[in-house]
Amino acid sequence: MFTQPWSETAFLELTRKEYCHYLVAEEKEQILGCVGMVVLGEEADVDKVMVAATHQGGHICQELFAVLFTEGERLGVQAYTLEVRKSNVKALHIYEKLGFIAEGIRPGFYDRPKEDAVIMWKRIP
Repeated sequence: MFTQPWSETAFLELTRKEYCHYLVAEEKEQILGCVGMVVLGEEADVDKVMVAATHQGGHICQELFAVLFTEGERLGVQAYTLEVRKSNVKALHIYEKLGFIAEGIRPGFYDRPKEDAVIMWKRIP
């Protein structure tokens, strides 16, 4: 659950931009997860990662990222970045398994509650 979710209008607006790429995992017309990236040249900002509470701990996130990385390769992406709440240990672990490395902190990045973000990067050799 996101404490500051995007509005439906804002999200749909982004999906119409050619530099935004969003993937959805679904089963029996139920959305299980979503991941998106904004591609700017050879870099991609992963700006939304969501997995339904009923499917967390499975492989939905990893599978979405595998497809995202394939799409990124097709688009010439050489580096991916994302922010994650410092307290979100599960997400930090998943991102590390996917090859992301913590490279900095954004103090007070998140609201509700106020919290620092860990800046992570995955660079393609």
